[in-house]
Amino acid sequence: VQLQASGGGLVQPGASLRLSCSYSGRTFSSAAIGWLRQVPGKEREFVAAIDWSGGRTFYADSVRGRFTISKDDLVNTVYLQMKNLRPEDTAVYYCGAQSRLNPRGNYDIWGQGTQVTVSS
Repeated sequence: VQLQASGGGLVQPGASLRLSCSYSGRTFSSAAIGWLRQVPGKEREFVAAIDWSGGRTFYADSVRGRFTISKDDLVNTVYLQMKNLRPEDTAVYYCGAQSRLNPRGNYDIWGQGTQVTVSS
């Protein structure tokens, strides 16, 4: 499977933003797609994930209630709707695919990152 992330940008605190992760290729080998984020000098951090059927979602405590992950198979895209953004949400956001469902574990394939900056 191939992944391509998009939708990042510069927003003010409290604003909303929607990230998109387009997928293509051998999708039958994927069990889940997740979003992780990374700031310079820190490890990549789990944000949210959705299983391939779209029936189960998983969130980091820091974003639960503010972020929503969803999947649209008609357009082969996984979305991360982010609301009430905070400066600490600033990071490069990556989408990744897993061949075995383990949302907070390792991801096998990565898309390129998209920068999200939350600043007044």
